[in-house]
Amino acid sequence: MIYLINTTLVQMENKNTPIDLGLNSYLNEEGRIIRLPGKRQKKKLDLMILFFANKFEKEKEYSEAEVNDILTQYHTFNDPATLRRLLIGTQTMKRTTDGRRYWLNVN
Repeated sequence: MIYLINTTLVQMENKNTPIDLGLNSYLNEEGRIIRLPGKRQKKKLDLMILFFANKFEKEKEYSEAEVNDILTQYHTFNDPATLRRLLIGTQTMKRTTDGRRYWLNVN
């Protein structure tokens, strides 16, 4: 799991060992993502996608508005649609063909 500890995104290998993910320059003092990494920063983008995915419950369905509300809580650049598309495009989340229901892809 990825957690926010003192405005640093870390991954916990075990209960006592946080690993800094190197995303501090993408966070504000409140621990919200302020910008997306550049195209050449694929690993950091993948970590951010995982960070956002961790904000959703497994096996729960969400409406588009609920997904947008959750994503908006954790970034400052006011573009939940781009983040939602990233989650769908990377198959981190799935949605119905009409786009009314979203859920984490846990396969």
